[in-house]
Amino acid sequence: MVLSIGTQESSAEEKAQAAQALLAAIVETSDDAIISKTLGGIITSWNAGAERHFGYTAEEAIGRHISLLIPPDRLDEEDLIIGRLKIGARVEHFDTIRVRKDGRHLQVSLTISPIRDSSGNIVGASKIARDITERKDLEDELRRYAADLSEADRRKNEFLAMLAHELRNPLAPIRNSIQVLRATNDGLGAPLEIMDRQVGQLVRLVDDLLDVSRITSGKIELRRERIDLNAVILHTAEAARPSCESGGVDLEISLPERPIWLIGDPARLTQSIGNLLNNSCKFTDKGGSIHLTLESNDQHALVKVRDTGIGIAPEKLSRIFEMFVQADTSLERATSGLGIGLTLVKNLVEMHGGTVEARSEGLGHGCEFVLELPLVAVETPEAKAENLVDEGSKGPAGKKILVVDDNVDSAESLTVLLRLSGHDVRLAHDGIEAVKISDEFRPDVILLDIGLPRLNGYEAARVIRRRPWGDGVQLIALTGWGQKEDRERSKDAGFDIHLVKPVDHDELFKLLSDLEPE
Repeated sequence: MVLSIGTQESSAEEKAQAAQALLAAIVETSDDAIISKTLGGIITSWNAGAERHFGYTAEEAIGRHISLLIPPDRLDEEDLIIGRLKIGARVEHFDTIRVRKDGRHLQVSLTISPIRDSSGNIVGASKIARDITERKDLEDELRRYAADLSEADRRKNEFLAMLAHELRNPLAPIRNSIQVLRATNDGLGAPLEIMDRQVGQLVRLVDDLLDVSRITSGKIELRRERIDLNAVILHTAEAARPSCESGGVDLEISLPERPIWLIGDPARLTQSIGNLLNNSCKFTDKGGSIHLTLESNDQHALVKVRDTGIGIAPEKLSRIFEMFVQADTSLERATSGLGIGLTLVKNLVEMHGGTVEARSEGLGHGCEFVLELPLVAVETPEAKAENLVDEGSKGPAGKKILVVDDNVDSAESLTVLLRLSGHDVRLAHDGIEAVKISDEFRPDVILLDIGLPRLNGYEAARVIRRRPWGDGVQLIALTGWGQKEDRERSKDAGFDIHLVKPVDHDELFKLLSDLEPE
C-alpha cells in the first residue's frame, strides 16, 4: 500500500516536471521576447527571443532593472503597468517603443500578466513583447499614402474648379454673341443653331467634370421636392430633341396619362435622364430611333431609354457605369465623350434611393437603360412640379443694369444682348469702377463677376450693400466659379443670385422679368 502511494506521488511529480520542461521549451523557442520581473522591476528571466529582440544575453539582462529597455521619455509607462498589475489586471496589446542594446528603437506590442505565489499574492509579472516594427512601418506607409491620395484629390478638385472657370470664361462671350446674332440676323438660323448646340455640349462636359468631382468628395446635395416625373421627362426630352434631330435620330416619348409623383431634385433627375438621352443620341446612327418611356408599379417609377444604336459588348456591360469607360473607342466612331456621363447617372440615381441598369444583346443590337425610382407613399393631386417648364425668355424691358466683368468680350457681348432687349446698360471692368459707376448710375440690377482686378466681386458686393441705396439693388453673381463653397461665399457677400457662365439666357431674362415691379 505504501509502495503504491509512493509510485503515485512519483508519477505526479514526473508529470509536473515534464509539464514544466515543456513550458520552458515553449518559452525558450518562442519568437516573441518572454521576460519575467519582480514588482520592483528587476528582471528574473530572459528567453532566447528576448535576446534576439533586444540584443542582451540572459547573463547581461537578469538582475537588472527593466528600465534598461525603456526610453527616458516613456519611463512613466512602467509605473502605470505596475499599478495595473498590483490590482490583478492584465495588460494586453499595449503598443509602445523599447530600446535595444545597440540604441536602436524597437516598436513592440506588450502583453503583461501578474505572477502569483502559492498563497495567491502578486509577486511579479510575465511580459511578452512582440516586434511590430514592420507592421507599424506598413501602417505609417499606408497613412502617408492615404495623405498623399487625399492631397492629390484636393489638388484634382482645385484643378477641375479652375479648369471649369477658365473654360466658362471664353464660352460666355461665344454664347452671348450667338444670341446677339439671332436677334439681329435672320439669315443665319441654321449655323447659329449648330453653334449653340456645340456650346451647349461643351457646357455639359464642363458641368459633368465638376459634378463627378463633387460626388466623389461628397459635396453634392439634393434639393428635394415633390415632383411629377412626367413633367421632368417632357422638359428633358424637349431639351434633347434638337441634338437628336441634328443627328437624324427619331425620339419617341411614351408617358402615362396620370401623374407619377415622387420626391427628388428635378434638376438632378433632368440631368440623369438627359445624360441617358444624350448617350443614346451619340451612339445611334442616322435613321435610328430612341424610345423614352415612363411606367410605374405600386412602389417604383420606371424610366426606360431604349435605342437602336451600336449596343454594348458583353464584356463591357457590367462596367459601363464605371468612370472613363467607353462603350466604343474605335476611330470610326464620330462622336464620343469623357466616359463620365453614365457614372453621374448611377451616382445621382442612387442618391435618390433608386437604381439604374444597362441592358444590351451585344454590339449592333442597341441598348436599354432602365432607371428605377421610389414613388411617394401617398399621391397628392395638389402637388406639382416647379421650375421645369420653359416659360419664355425675354420679359419686360427697361431696367437699369450694370454689367461688371474683366473679360471684355464677355462683358461687351452681354451688354449688346441686354440693350437689344431694351435695357439701359452700363459697363465696368473692375470692382472699384463698378462701385463708382453704381454710385452715379444707381442700377436696378448688377451682373457682377467674382474674379475682378483691384477689388474682387465679393468685396465690391459688400461695399455696394453698405451704400444707402444698396439694399434696393439686385446683385447677381455671374461667374465661372460654381462650386458649393463659391455659392456660399457669394451669399455671405450679399448676392441675391449666383449664376454660372456661360449663362442660360432664358434663365437670365426670366430672372429679369421676375424682378420687374408689378
